[in-house]
Amino acid sequence: MAHVLGIDIGGTGIKAAPADTTRGELIAERQKIDTPQPATPNAVTEVVQKLVADFSWTGSVGITFPGVVVGGIIQTAANLDHSWIGTDAVKAFSAATKLPVSVINDADAAGIAEMAFGAGHGVRGTVLLLTLGTGIGSALFIDGTLVPNTEFGHIQIRGKDAEKRASEHAREEHDLSWGAWAGRVDEYLAHMEALLSPDLIIIGGGISKKSDKFLPRLTGLRAKIVPATMLNDAGIVGAAMAVGRGGRPG
Repeated sequence: MAHVLGIDIGGTGIKAAPADTTRGELIAERQKIDTPQPATPNAVTEVVQKLVADFSWTGSVGITFPGVVVGGIIQTAANLDHSWIGTDAVKAFSAATKLPVSVINDADAAGIAEMAFGAGHGVRGTVLLLTLGTGIGSALFIDGTLVPNTEFGHIQIRGKDAEKRASEHAREEHDLSWGAWAGRVDEYLAHMEALLSPDLIIIGGGISKKSDKFLPRLTGLRAKIVPATMLNDAGIVGAAMAVGRGGRPG
């Protein structure tokens, strides 16, 4: 299935575009709508419905969610309304759009795209992708195979979820200098390296566009660290690629 509408649900914005899953490219200009507050199932579903209508889409839809997704059921929702927990997202989105839908964890989707078309292409061994944004998303690959729903952004560092200290949101919220924030990211990455011994760490999310501000400041890690190359398109492309293998069919 070459052309699929990808929708990437985040804590602050919901982005969508049709993607060519054989080339890893968007085939129309991306659209973005602010994530509603509170981000309840009904409110978010309305945005998804609007995006589908805006593209006059009639085919399959791949959707990311910032939390654990098992069999289409939402298990966690740290950065959206907690009423999502236990919701059958595939059923809800399918009913709203009247289209076949697949739902996958947002960082897993970004990782799938980066491994196929981006910084992880052709890399064997253990690869860890981390998206630093509203929170911290993670995707873990062993010889190219995804280990789903890792959620390493919630590992405890100094008594707090790592994403409360080292996400891009945390940098902005606490008005941290690039050096101070890089120190927090460094501490977090050292913790992840001790746990997983990855061969490659890919830093994704919108912050990857500014990788020159902080990657050179990271020290003492054995793993190679590189910025994601697909930037904010990764979640959309990965969501589209996951149709047929992530979530339940609509």
